Amino acid sequence: MTVDLDLEDGAHVTCAVVTILTVAGSDYIVLLPLNEQGQNDNGEVWFYRYFEDEEHPEQEPVLEYIDDDEEYEAVGDAFDEYLDTVEFDEMIDMEEEEEPQ
Repeated sequence: MTVDLDLEDGAHVTCAVVTILTVAGSDYIVLLPLNEQGQNDNGEVWFYRYFEDEEHPEQEPVLEYIDDDEEYEAVGDAFDEYLDTVEFDEMIDMEEEEEPQ
């Protein structure tokens, strides 16, 4: 799944959606910016506040820039925990595949 963003400098960027996290009761989306070939060159991810209108699910979700350093750091920490969980789950899956039946 991808999201197209129009940045303040006029640039248009397509991003892959990595995950949506809930931190301190708020939702955040983690995006991986892609180049013209659909690749990410540097592993950089972007965090945005994420809102869906539950009364109007057909409307596009709203993304908001995070300008508070503490909030951004909390989301970054939650993303690190998410990555640790994903890596752990992948290790468990690999171990289960290697076990003889």
